[in-house]
Amino acid sequence: MINFEKQTLANGLTVIVHQDNSTPMATVNMLYKVGSRNEQPDKTGFAHLFEHLMFGGSVNAPSYDQHVQMAGGECNAFTTADFTNYYVTLPSQNIETALWLESDRLLNPLLNEKILNVQRNVVVEEFNQRYLNQPYGDVQLLLKPLAYKVHPYQWNTIGKSIDHIATATLSDVQAFFKKFYTPGNAILVLAGNIEPQNVFTLAKKWFEDIPGGEEVTDNIPVEPKQTESRTQSVERNVPASAIYKAYHMPARMEPGYHACDLTTDILSNGKSSRLYRKLVQEQALFSNVNAYISGDIDAGLIVATGHLLPHVNMPQAEAALQQELSLICSEKVSDYELEKVKNKVESMHVFSETAVMQKAVALACAQMLGNINLVNSDIESYRKVTAEEMQQVSESIFKKENCSTLYYNALQK
Repeated sequence: MINFEKQTLANGLTVIVHQDNSTPMATVNMLYKVGSRNEQPDKTGFAHLFEHLMFGGSVNAPSYDQHVQMAGGECNAFTTADFTNYYVTLPSQNIETALWLESDRLLNPLLNEKILNVQRNVVVEEFNQRYLNQPYGDVQLLLKPLAYKVHPYQWNTIGKSIDHIATATLSDVQAFFKKFYTPGNAILVLAGNIEPQNVFTLAKKWFEDIPGGEEVTDNIPVEPKQTESRTQSVERNVPASAIYKAYHMPARMEPGYHACDLTTDILSNGKSSRLYRKLVQEQALFSNVNAYISGDIDAGLIVATGHLLPHVNMPQAEAALQQELSLICSEKVSDYELEKVKNKVESMHVFSETAVMQKAVALACAQMLGNINLVNSDIESYRKVTAEEMQQVSESIFKKENCSTLYYNALQK
């Protein structure tokens, strides 16, 4: 159980505090409700670019990292399709340093040509190394636009094209910052050995004078229902061929989401899972298999994938994978299977409550979804999933016309 207190400042900034006196540390977490889903099709990768730009310092703190280190802390950030998150973990008596740093880079970030050039080059190099010059690195660059035709989930957080970042101008990034990096579009969470009322006082001191900004009203297009199967075949210089089958699934707050999550756990969570036991151990068709959900705010994807062994051809591998997906549609999972994956989810949930940083991020994400109480009640949604519901959801999702398949063939040598 994560306890919390919440206030909203006059400028729209949501401030959440979780007191945990079992640790001498505290985390200051700042979530901005902007991810790649908020970008324009001709200007992608900006949310991720800002993850880098925000560490370029601010007017009064030109070396962000140095101030964090001097306060005995460490910092990092990550970008998703739905949000961008920054956090600092440091001794609890130094939280005001982190609040000053966060408020100063929200009010006065150093956005100039020099910093843009440096970070733009960093991101372009990351694009090259992680997505273009690494085995299987371009899978998501191919699979997402195959599955999505209008929704911004069709591109990765790194961007649709390397050119979008390489040609980003200072005016482009300034406009992006002005629109999305405002108190009204942010959630500030502090967790750790802190006193709530003191934190609210400090938050007002450092943030309340920052203008709230205009309300963000993005008109994100809804992906139409997929009505026919889609396929794409590519050849790459990789160790083994692979197959990726993507199916549209419910959004994060829609019925069926939790059933989908548990279904992928039954399929591929661990060596006793169905796909591993049948396709790797018994039939020896794949070297590894996986099934996962994208976990997005809007309607996302279930992806089933595997790397083929050298003696296996693509039709043989696909037929075997499809048979396992069909089986989970035609037969209810056993009580034992369902209880096992529920226990794993619950244990992971309990484990996530041991670190203040993880609790801070969980609180911020729950607030972003519109119901902060999800941080404690979401586990109950998993407990309530039945075998009947899982079968019904699987039947509605694992349909040929709802599937986009990427055949990732290894070059013949």
